[in-house]
Amino acid sequence: MSDFQAIAVEFVKHYYNTFDTDRASLVGLYRDNSMLTFQGSQHLGAASIAEKLVSLPFQKVQHHYNPPDAQPTANGIIVLVTGQLAVDGDADRPLGFSQAFHLVQDPAGQWFVYNDIFNLVVV
Repeated sequence: MSDFQAIAVEFVKHYYNTFDTDRASLVGLYRDNSMLTFQGSQHLGAASIAEKLVSLPFQKVQHHYNPPDAQPTANGIIVLVTGQLAVDGDADRPLGFSQAFHLVQDPAGQWFVYNDIFNLVVV
């Protein structure tokens, strides 16, 4: 397998940049068999996942994250991200989050998100 850590770093950078600027464009990172668990609610397929992400109740978001942890799996890469996000310009009250991605390659060799688990870290 190629350098899984470098793939994870580039993926995370691309994912959060896209999320913060144009959430609707994230649809291309998922496939019909992808699954998102977002705060306990599950969404199957790229269209359902994109609908969930676009419908989140804020206009602006900015993610600040730590370098991702990554490990190769039998068929891809597992990536864990932790950090904070600020919504609608409220940088004084950032929210902690954790997100895990399982990245796999399609037959054309393109990486996509097979599994995505997101949780706010509320203490």
